[in-house]
Amino acid sequence: MKISEYFTILKTAATDFMNDQGMKLSAALSYYTIFSLAPMLLVMITVLSVFFGRDAIQGQVFEQISGLVGNEAATQLQDILKNAELSNKSGVAAAIGVGTLLIGATGVFAEIQSSINYIWSIEARPEKGWLKYLKTRLISFSLILTLGFLLIVTLGVNALVDLLSARLEKYFSEASIIFFYILNTAIALGIITLLFAVIFKVLPDGKIRWKECFVGAGFTAVLFALGKFLISFYIGQSDLGATYGASASIIILLSWVYYSSIILYFGAEFTKVYANSDGTHIMPSPHAVKIIKMVAEKEK
Repeated sequence: MKISEYFTILKTAATDFMNDQGMKLSAALSYYTIFSLAPMLLVMITVLSVFFGRDAIQGQVFEQISGLVGNEAATQLQDILKNAELSNKSGVAAAIGVGTLLIGATGVFAEIQSSINYIWSIEARPEKGWLKYLKTRLISFSLILTLGFLLIVTLGVNALVDLLSARLEKYFSEASIIFFYILNTAIALGIITLLFAVIFKVLPDGKIRWKECFVGAGFTAVLFALGKFLISFYIGQSDLGATYGASASIIILLSWVYYSSIILYFGAEFTKVYANSDGTHIMPSPHAVKIIKMVAEKEK
């Protein structure tokens, strides 16, 4: 595919993003995510702590969050997480708490599924709604575990690369440090690409090839990494505490989630347009239907 064709795809994706009210969908996802983030992290940490130490997992998770949104926002999120734990509850209260926790944790992925379905002009059939609900929640829970697994893999790979870099630094020039930094970044980008590809392939009610998923996911991952750098730079250079006071950490977290939501949905638009240009249109699954979006003209 020629470079000019990619520019055409980008232009079409941007137009479709605005027509599909991508900014509004991103704002809605940000709202869901803020309320689902603590339950989602709690479920992830609880499951992973079965295989690894809870303190180690929790420390690594919040180290990653701190790198994204800063220490203050990470600390406040950690306090929210402690308040959401169910260790001091028993009986009916604990059962209700677990159910509420799972619904809250999977709600954000259910919202992503609904929005990507709309972007791809797909809608689930209304019959057997409760089966669809259970399937969506099960897939969402699986994605939470996948996210946790990929986080562990990322941390392990980063530790290995840092170890090799420290040892080789004794024998080689500083060029080796640059090489391993690039390698570390490339591996992290690859893991993020894999996560987005799984989301595009598994979550929506559409049939799409892995090729289109990985192309769209790669594009989305690059934008995500770029946004991570820009937001981290902005947080480091600006004094948000003086502007927003005690709510600065929430503003930072909400801004990051909102940007990430925009990138995800724009990536979904790019994936759709790329699939159309490649001749492999995204088709609805057997339990879904294609929807036609029409703009009604106002009567004069």
